Amino acid sequence: MIGDFLAAAYPWTKSLHVMSVLAWMAGLFYLPRLFVYHAEQVGQGNDTDQLFQTMEYKLLRVIMNPAMISTWIFGLALVFTPGIVYWGDVWPWTKAAAVLGMTWFHHWLALRRKDFAKGENNRTGRTYRMMNEVPTLLMVVIVISVIARPFS
Repeated sequence: MIGDFLAAAYPWTKSLHVMSVLAWMAGLFYLPRLFVYHAEQVGQGNDTDQLFQTMEYKLLRVIMNPAMISTWIFGLALVFTPGIVYWGDVWPWTKAAAVLGMTWFHHWLALRRKDFAKGENNRTGRTYRMMNEVPTLLMVVIVISVIARPFS
């Protein structure tokens, strides 16, 4: 019965999953960039520091967290839709590993936001620039895994 519902809802579930991923990825690209500027050009305890903290907080809490949660919900709904995923292939496993990496990165960013909020950031703009490449690399793994399926 649930399988029938998921199969009937598949185009909607897939659409909502893609929209959620787009919103999540936008935040995963933008928040580390905010951290670069915050670390390099903003002091602590001034009005600009407070402005950056507000932007970072709202980006994380209002956009990124709901987008991550909905990405997971719709993604899991796709996984449980009959006939969509064959776990004997390699691609679902590489995608799953990359999604777990993306989730780890999201939480790493949340911890760094808390560091800024406490005035305890000890990372440089260069660190945030390098970490800003993580979601791109994971996205490449995910897209190639799902679309090209090179190991099927």
